Amino acid sequence: MIRRLTLMALAFTAVAASAQAQVAPPHVGPGVDPPRYQADQHHQEIDRLRARADQREAFTRRLEVETRLSRLEIEAARQTDLALPPPYRALRSPEEERALRESATARRRDTTAGVEQVDAWLDRPAR
Repeated sequence: MIRRLTLMALAFTAVAASAQAQVAPPHVGPGVDPPRYQADQHHQEIDRLRARADQREAFTRRLEVETRLSRLEIEAARQTDLALPPPYRALRSPEEERALRESATARRRDTTAGVEQVDAWLDRPAR
């Protein structure tokens, strides 16, 4: 007798569990095809994910353009010193001219070394 009751209880719970798996969501009204409803949900989710991916891609492109613009501004700011002619040219001896050229070359070399570190940091791969 207990064995029959146990088997009946197990059968009842199995039938109840399978019946729950077949029921459409409660917010789906009568006359709505559950597979079509589910397909519509999948389409909406795919559209949402595509829109999100498009937003991220547009944001990435905007950041790339801003980065290029900033880099061009930095490079233009570096070159302003060379673009402007001196207001007047003082007369100097050849030794003074040579010493000035050598010190300018050393300054440019030091500046280039520092700039290369910045450029390497800017050119690093995106994470």
